[in-house]
Amino acid sequence: MLKVNPFVPSLSMFNKIPFSLLYRRGFRRAFRIFEAGHCNSFAKLVSISNVNVNFFAVDKTRNLSAVATAKKSGLNASSSSRTNEMTNKAKKKARMESPEFLLKIKLDMCSKHGKLEEALRLYDESISNGVSLKLHHYNMLLYLCAREASGDGSQLNELKELGLKRGFEIFQKMVGDEVSPNETTFTSMARLAVAREDPDMAFELVKQMKSLGIPPRLRSYGPALLGFCEKGNAEKAYEVDAHMFESGVTPEEPELSALLKVSINTKKADKVYEMLQRFRASVRQVSESTLQVVEDWFKSKDAASVGAEKWDVKQIKEAVIGGGGGWHGLGWLGSGRWRVVRTEMTENGVCRSCGEKLVCIDIDPKETENFAAKLTELACSKEVRADFVQFQEWLQQHGPFDAVVDGANVALINSEAFNLNQLKNVVNKLQQMSPTKRSPLIILHRSRIARDPNKRKWLERWQRAGVLYATPYGSNDDWFF
Repeated sequence: MLKVNPFVPSLSMFNKIPFSLLYRRGFRRAFRIFEAGHCNSFAKLVSISNVNVNFFAVDKTRNLSAVATAKKSGLNASSSSRTNEMTNKAKKKARMESPEFLLKIKLDMCSKHGKLEEALRLYDESISNGVSLKLHHYNMLLYLCAREASGDGSQLNELKELGLKRGFEIFQKMVGDEVSPNETTFTSMARLAVAREDPDMAFELVKQMKSLGIPPRLRSYGPALLGFCEKGNAEKAYEVDAHMFESGVTPEEPELSALLKVSINTKKADKVYEMLQRFRASVRQVSESTLQVVEDWFKSKDAASVGAEKWDVKQIKEAVIGGGGGWHGLGWLGSGRWRVVRTEMTENGVCRSCGEKLVCIDIDPKETENFAAKLTELACSKEVRADFVQFQEWLQQHGPFDAVVDGANVALINSEAFNLNQLKNVVNKLQQMSPTKRSPLIILHRSRIARDPNKRKWLERWQRAGVLYATPYGSNDDWFF
């Protein structure tokens, strides 16, 4: 007779079932059925040799308990997930039905269709109902007010006045609510300031933006710049232009056209020259309105009276070459009336009016320097820095070159194999075309030089002459052009 603790649950019927079976799908189904339908039998005692014995190891009890706990935990997790999902849906529904969200949707529609009066009605109604306005609400309202006040919307004077009046009121309310403005807010307020004929205020708003760490954009400067130009205040317009340059903002055709016009009207010939050069560098092709401003200048008496009577021809030629060709940048030369006509260019670049041919121009030295610096920075980030620095040092020693040849591409044109004769012909032709009769720089991967002993002799000859640079193994030779 074997006696055990009578208080240990009697589960001896499971005592020969391996624990691994508990995780088999069929057994789990049977276990769940048993658990559901016969759970009361666990409390019954089992008779062994006419002795009531509770025979089940504690560790097995622990294992079964773990299964039951895990199952319960999974049910709880699933229930919790469904609860969270319902909670998220409820939160989303509540947010979409909130007064703030509904106001946002309605103001967006007002902005889309330019309905200032409806937007102001919604605003007044929301304030009366105690709705908390956010940045987006205020920006939509200020945009609509600025749009009407600046004349971009309706042509009705009463709407312009309404937009101007209510725009400043709404901004004061925004400040009172301690809602932090962004670039859009300041831009709308700058437009409202200019609509009130106060470009100084518009400029101060831009300065305030920068002091708050908000980067101004071109549209942020536009109201102040155009406002000063319309008032004929050239000096203040130049001040805004300088502030733009400090902020890294580049003016486009409308801004440059306004600066050109105010310079012409205030008889600032040097500034006219500067603006025309900036047009040449950044705009290239101008609109009809800008073209009319340019024509007005060259037809004016002021244009006929400005310009140096004498100049150094050698200095002019050197300046043209240094500037990339096509212009010298040394100011007006000569005096007298200009002949202004509209004409066309032939396919070969010859003017049908004067018969002169357009020259090819290059980017100016400053632009070239900036471009080279950016390209070097990018190449060093993509290639092994030491390899590219070594190439730059080699160029300092053997350059400059009039032309660069991608050796592999030239040698493989219409050819399955590396055609050295094809490469030699191109190199010789470019050398003949060069003003200095110098061989072009040949870029070729080092693996090409090592492959064919017969071709290697020619390639090594170019190397010794300092006209072939072999890019290192593991590098992309495109970065060396």
